[in-house]
Amino acid sequence: MPEEISPTEPPSGTGSSPGLRASHADRDRVVDVLRVAAGDGLLTADELDERLESALSARTLSELALLTTDLPAAVEGTAAEAKDFVRIEQVFSGSVERTGRWVLPRRMELAVTWCDVTLDFTEAVITQDTVRIEVAMTGRTLTLVTAPGVEVDVDGLALVHCKLKDRRERTSPAAPSRLRVELVGQKAHGTVVVRPPRRTFGQWLLRGSGPAD
Repeated sequence: MPEEISPTEPPSGTGSSPGLRASHADRDRVVDVLRVAAGDGLLTADELDERLESALSARTLSELALLTTDLPAAVEGTAAEAKDFVRIEQVFSGSVERTGRWVLPRRMELAVTWCDVTLDFTEAVITQDTVRIEVAMTGRTLTLVTAPGVEVDVDGLALVHCKLKDRRERTSPAAPSRLRVELVGQKAHGTVVVRPPRRTFGQWLLRGSGPAD
């Protein structure tokens, strides 16, 4: 069995190939390390954005390794084990939220009646390039908070007396994709909302300010 090469450290030894191609999983591991480092104050917001963009477009392991060489030898324990299947079942009892650094399963099932559901992918630990969410939900609001590189496919979701509000910011078709979220099943009554993270007060101020005339 070939030895696994970690993209968070440069290839070493005469047998290493700096041109070895990186997989989606390799990019995701580095993205997770960068986010943890930023949360610990090791990277500024601008540095994080720049390195995330580089990580998502990296073709080889050596390109990924360069993005973490100045970080402490990790920010370890960031590679979490994904569950194959998670079922969320709830009826008339408050809201369901998955936010912060939650680990995405490979498949989810939402069996929810008259409860709000929020799935926030902004800081989620992504361990594969596709997650399938099987929806059997009646009433209230299903909210998906996207992040750069996260695509949401609602073509397989039947809406019965239900509105879809797609508030995502449009991106270039050439932009790299990190995760595809496939919604299938049925949402009856209420609303489905797909949106980016809410802006902070400082971001709203910057958005409203432009160059002086």
